[in-house]
Amino acid sequence: MQRTVEWVRNPAVRRMFNLVSIGLVLIVGTLVARHFAENGWPIKHADPLLLGIAGGLFLVSYGFKAFGWQRLFQGESRPRVLTLAAAGGAAAVGGIALPGRIDELIRIAIVRRGHAVSIGSIALTLFVLGLIDTVALAPLASVAAALVSVGSLFRAALAVVAFCGIGAAVVVVALPRVASIRPLQRFRLTHWLAQHTTCPVEAAKATAFVAVSWSLRAVATFVLLQALGVNASFALALGFLCAGAASAVLPVAPAGAATQAGAGAAILVASGVPASEAIAFSIAAQALVIASGAVFVLLFGGQLAHRRFRPAFARVHL
Repeated sequence: MQRTVEWVRNPAVRRMFNLVSIGLVLIVGTLVARHFAENGWPIKHADPLLLGIAGGLFLVSYGFKAFGWQRLFQGESRPRVLTLAAAGGAAAVGGIALPGRIDELIRIAIVRRGHAVSIGSIALTLFVLGLIDTVALAPLASVAAALVSVGSLFRAALAVVAFCGIGAAVVVVALPRVASIRPLQRFRLTHWLAQHTTCPVEAAKATAFVAVSWSLRAVATFVLLQALGVNASFALALGFLCAGAASAVLPVAPAGAATQAGAGAAILVASGVPASEAIAFSIAAQALVIASGAVFVLLFGGQLAHRRFRPAFARVHL
């Protein structure tokens, strides 16, 4: 782990990573712009009021997710909610071009930029946050599996998401108790986990905030379906949301946003929505999610700039 951290901190490696990231973003941005130039923007005929409501709900959902993530840090080491919301937003923006699992590195980098906390602590909270995401999605996936008219393959996938939520809940509750397991007490990692893992009470609070976040996203997805004139039920909106979330856990994916959009479009097509409408809606949904996340990134960037240049402004006024 120490060698990995030193390698990541190497200036040459960081410059190369930045150059590759910028290149991928430019390439994907060019392809997206070309697609929109040829086929038109998918939300140009959307209802403005419903579109604004959906965007607002996506924006608020980031805040609730950040509140939930904050509860997973220990006392004084908790970053600010804006920092965590910006980390989630930056990961969503990076998902336009970067592979699916790189978003975790983006989150770690943003949190470290805004708050002095160890990489290990951030990584642990991200692991637990992923488990809590699964727990919060379980009831939504259960409803979608029961009510959405899709093939047996998609229904089974939604059932797996719901079943995994039960296992994730068990792991979240068991983590703080690992130090009491005698065969594991000889490992240093066991004691570190016992010291840094959130207690069940705080984990329950985090789960409540994250559940509200996913519920808001579900409502936003349904509102966006209506804004674009897609004839779909709320259960299908839940299925779309769960399909995108489930695809985000793939260990290797060409681009996080593209993978999630493709998974969501697939379940819409399987339910009878025309392919063109399904693809347009998936692109629009991802665009709103990314735009909402970018708002927090801009706010966070403005906060950092204010901190950096505030002494200079104070000297000028003096």
